[in-house]
Amino acid sequence: MENYIIAMGVSAGIYALMALGLNVIWGMAGLINLGLVGFFAVGAYASAILTVKLGFPIIVGIAAGGVLAALVGVVVSLATARLRGDYLAIVTLGFAETIRVLANNETWLTNGSDGISGIPGPFRAALTPIEFNTFYLVLVAAVVTIAFFLVERLSYSPFGRVLRAIRDDEQVAAVAGKYVLAYKVQAFALGSLALGVAGALYAHYTSYIAPDIFVPLLTLYIKLALLAGGVGNSKGAIIGAVVVVFFLESTRFIVPLIPYISPVQGAALRELIISGSLLVILRFRARGLIPEAQSHLLLPKPAALARAST
Repeated sequence: MENYIIAMGVSAGIYALMALGLNVIWGMAGLINLGLVGFFAVGAYASAILTVKLGFPIIVGIAAGGVLAALVGVVVSLATARLRGDYLAIVTLGFAETIRVLANNETWLTNGSDGISGIPGPFRAALTPIEFNTFYLVLVAAVVTIAFFLVERLSYSPFGRVLRAIRDDEQVAAVAGKYVLAYKVQAFALGSLALGVAGALYAHYTSYIAPDIFVPLLTLYIKLALLAGGVGNSKGAIIGAVVVVFFLESTRFIVPLIPYISPVQGAALRELIISGSLLVILRFRARGLIPEAQSHLLLPKPAALARAST
């Protein structure tokens, strides 16, 4: 039971990191991205291939997974530069499915449907299972904390204010002299970086990845996490991820108590309970549990702080 709770904490941390990445792409820049699981898979496979097949250190694999996902994000954002709304959503969804199909068919690189096993975890051999799980929970929490402070800093920076201006009215931002495409590409790259790192962390925790893991349902969970927590709010992204993981896991214990339903019906009922619970949250908290602030005050400059203190 102890290992299970810690594992759920790790899952919540990985979901939170993905939600923070989505918050930059969608919450700040207003770009609809339904291909989250594709960038997640890029990071996972990049790190797994580098560490298992090429023998690179784990830290190099995780960093490379994030960087490669960011580069793929740049390519996708440039390819979809002229697309808006539903069209952008469809193309990004297609991108995620393309990554999954490639992983399933390029057996020389990804082992196809057999997946990649034996992915090393930091200090896994030297620690007991519960010690490794606890260490990994601390590691993921540290990464999420760093990402949170970076995204918060970004939100209050001039760059973050331009992203919100583009989200609210792209044409007004362009008239104000902002190069909209460059800001969109940078937002996509930064968000994809977080998604890639999350994928790499997942791969090194589970020690096994396969194409069947990277399904569109994961994208839906992350979107729901940000919606429930509060779009545009970094704290909301983390809280929303915890809420989604709580509903996902708590329903495992509720469904078996219901008589006369098959396993397939039980799985469908779980999804119904999760969806219904999140709809209730959004019904009474339409802007999420922690709504985005209506105004973002400028961070005081060091010189101003020095004058104020004297």
